[in-house]
Amino acid sequence: MIMNLNMFYSDWVHWLIEPFTADFFLRALIGGGLVAIICGVVGTWVVIRGMAFLGEAIGHGMLPGVALATVVGAPAIAGGAVSAVVMSATISLLQRRGRLSYDTSIGLLFVSMLSLGVIIVSHSRSFATDATAMLFGDILAMDAGDLLGLLLAVFATVFIAVILHRSFVATAFDTRIAQTLGLRPQLAQLAMVGLVTLAVVSSYQAVGSLLVVGLLLAPAVAAGPWTRSIPARMAVAAAFGIVAVVLGLLCSWYAGTAAGASIAMAAITLAALSSLVASSVVASSVGASGAGRRLNAWRSRRAAKMPEPQPAPVSVSLIGK
Repeated sequence: MIMNLNMFYSDWVHWLIEPFTADFFLRALIGGGLVAIICGVVGTWVVIRGMAFLGEAIGHGMLPGVALATVVGAPAIAGGAVSAVVMSATISLLQRRGRLSYDTSIGLLFVSMLSLGVIIVSHSRSFATDATAMLFGDILAMDAGDLLGLLLAVFATVFIAVILHRSFVATAFDTRIAQTLGLRPQLAQLAMVGLVTLAVVSSYQAVGSLLVVGLLLAPAVAAGPWTRSIPARMAVAAAFGIVAVVLGLLCSWYAGTAAGASIAMAAITLAALSSLVASSVVASSVGASGAGRRLNAWRSRRAAKMPEPQPAPVSVSLIGK
């Protein structure tokens, strides 16, 4: 009996740690963790500023560059980065000129870049494979060079976020106040677009252009109910993102699902669970405080119905004395 239990325990432990013995799984885990840090920092501002549509647009705006690089045999990430930078610069240019609203400019560029990417890819002989890698990523194919690039991207993201933190905060609340304080809100807006672009490009290989917004938004949303400051929210969002990467990769290993999609779904599931738990905690605290108020009200009513205590009768003889 004891021998059977030991064998069962040994098999279970081996089954659990088996993924972590594969080099490509460890590289994917490290790379995904670095991506989660980037998305945790940038995604917090994306949620606060309501820039989700921008992240989605830049993610799809990478497609023409990635497609063209794939067709000519160049590195896909380089083509995607160039395409994303061009789109970000075009959005900023249209916004400064003021002829179109911000969301209209993003919408038009989003559709045009996506269409251009599909047109280019449709001429490639490996259309299905290229499209799958573009849309859903290939995190299991990360190598040492990819990890080094992600590490540099983490340092750049954290550095910019720290240096321009005051400008980002002031611009998020009121651009006029930021201008009065000399914090240059236009520069802060450009830097913010640049950070979103960096996050999208960095996350491309992990989750692809189609799912990158999920990794940008979901961890920041999950961290929202548990934090009261922006730096704390960034740290907790990065932690949620790392957990999502681990869960997504394990799901991909054992269930044979797509790694990028599994990571994005894990992040969204964590956000939903976080909201549910936070709502339950709030409801419990409100219920407890409500019960306390009801108890105090009952005690007050009970005290009001009780007669006032009467003083003890005093003997006449004692008064006379």
